[in-house]
Amino acid sequence: MPKTPSLKLNFIMNAILTASSFLFPIITFPYVSRILLPEGNGRIAFVTSSISYFSMAASLGIPTYGIRICAQVRDDKDQLSRTVQEIFIINAIMTALIYACFFAAIHMIEEFRVEKTLFLICGSTMFFNLIGIEWLYKALEQYHYITIRSILFKLISIVFMFLLVHSPEDSIIYGGITVLAGVGSNILNFINVRHYISLTACPPYRLFRHLKPIFVFFALSVATTIYTNLDVVMLQFISGSREVGYYNAAVKIKVILTSFVTSLGAVLLPRISYYVENHQSEQYQNLIRKAFDFVFLSAAPLCIFFVVMAKESILFLSGEAYLNSVMPMRVIMPTVLFIGLTNIIGIQLLVPLGDEKLVFFSTCFGALVDIVLNVYCIPRYASTGAAIGTLAAELVVLGAQVWFIRSRLKILGTGLQIHKIFASLVPAVLALFWVHRRFKGHGSFLTLTVAAASFFSIYGITLILSGYKIPLRSRT
Repeated sequence: MPKTPSLKLNFIMNAILTASSFLFPIITFPYVSRILLPEGNGRIAFVTSSISYFSMAASLGIPTYGIRICAQVRDDKDQLSRTVQEIFIINAIMTALIYACFFAAIHMIEEFRVEKTLFLICGSTMFFNLIGIEWLYKALEQYHYITIRSILFKLISIVFMFLLVHSPEDSIIYGGITVLAGVGSNILNFINVRHYISLTACPPYRLFRHLKPIFVFFALSVATTIYTNLDVVMLQFISGSREVGYYNAAVKIKVILTSFVTSLGAVLLPRISYYVENHQSEQYQNLIRKAFDFVFLSAAPLCIFFVVMAKESILFLSGEAYLNSVMPMRVIMPTVLFIGLTNIIGIQLLVPLGDEKLVFFSTCFGALVDIVLNVYCIPRYASTGAAIGTLAAELVVLGAQVWFIRSRLKILGTGLQIHKIFASLVPAVLALFWVHRRFKGHGSFLTLTVAAASFFSIYGITLILSGYKIPLRSRT
């Protein structure tokens, strides 16, 4: 078995991967938004959001369950190989069934039939997700490999985008390029897997031992997907592609920021699962504290900055055609902090302890709130209404999860530096408002640059002066 990298190296590699995910939309989205315009951009968002439901069903709860179970047996190659093969068989059977439903839906649903070609191209993600076995690489903490191949395919995709996407009619080509950027590298995963497990059949297979936890995680995925994608689908049916385009411009920025905030959590699940399996409670609690610190450290300033600078951000990334995206962006931006916290509480704290049912319950509460508010708000406020539903849903999920761990809060809260973070934000926010007022009307790029430089530099300097200790600075 390959040597397990240090958690610090994993975080660095995942931070690089997150940075590439941050830079890719920054490079491509301003160009694509202006080429495809709100309607074309809305078509892509509608198709990808719809396919997410099929992908969710095809993968069941395997992306999370696979990480946990493989991390627990990673020291035994024979047991790991058998476990991976069992999970892959389950995944393959389910993917085949969902593809049958997918083709039937394209034939029967008018909105799907109109975008048939785009649906077929983007629907290939289910096949790539199957052969990618991404959960195995994450369980083995091979983040250096994941990072390198992902960046390579993103660079290739950027080249193809500028070469091939030149008009609103090229939305189908852009759909194919997004598939290449997102999951094309899974082909390499399939080829490379022989270095980590044996490909020789390992009967007898005990598939049923995985079904109960997989379906618990699947139920969690269903609830999560409902309130993370239903807003886009409902917007399409109620308000049309243009409003979806406005909303998607705001969501794109939120997703980029959320990816950065949850980057540490992404590398923690396999390590935490390993600690829990081996009863190393002190190391486990130490990682959770560092994760909480990191989320507050990164998410709080990002939320504030992009709420204040929402208009300039939209103008710079998407153009004047997307000015209606400003209000949805301001409404939805606090979810960056909420999602960061629920990622730690739910996926990094409750799941490794086997309490994924509690995560499911909290997500169901959020999904229910999202559906109710979408039905009321979208017909009245369109894209802003969808943002209101998402904001409320994420807040409800966070509130429920905090309630579930209330007995552990005193232990986990020991040593947190949250007070230093919020104290350091005060002078930074004052400077941000001054810059925003002073440079108003000087162009979105200049205003954003000066605002970011002043806000984050003052925030960082104040943190240092307060004696803040950076998470992961010590050896883990």
